[in-house]
Amino acid sequence: MSTGRAEEGPHKAVLGTYGSHEAAQHIVDVLAEKKFPVEHVDIVGTGLRLQEAVLGRLTLGRTLASGAVTGGWIGLLVGFVFLIVSPWAAASVISAVVIGIVFGLIWAVVAHMWRRRSFVAVPAVVADRYQVLVDAPFAEEARRVLAAARVAPADSASRPL
Repeated sequence: MSTGRAEEGPHKAVLGTYGSHEAAQHIVDVLAEKKFPVEHVDIVGTGLRLQEAVLGRLTLGRTLASGAVTGGWIGLLVGFVFLIVSPWAAASVISAVVIGIVFGLIWAVVAHMWRRRSFVAVPAVVADRYQVLVDAPFAEEARRVLAAARVAPADSASRPL
């Protein structure tokens, strides 16, 4: 059971199909600039696939640096809490940061030894194409707005979904 907005209410009409999300967003931007009620518009990606952008090798040095920075931030947060509770003890902030860095380094080494990949990657779900859909009662108005703005929908189709 899906609760997506595209399945609720009236049928949708396809304004256009685009090869990039930016192109589909541009169409919605044009409609919004021309005061079209964009709450009746959806961008639907089809042909979904998982794509990972590999950022680089995961070395022990990179892992240690990341652990130290993370631990330092956590230590700084804890140190500020101590500073609020006991205001004249600024040394508590410094010691909390140092302790945070040490714990961050320890956890980074443990995580590095358990890790099975030797690279860093950022996963993303991308689509092959993007359709701009509009509620059927607003389809003709949307087409008029786009025509007046001299933006022709790509691969336009008027079939309701």
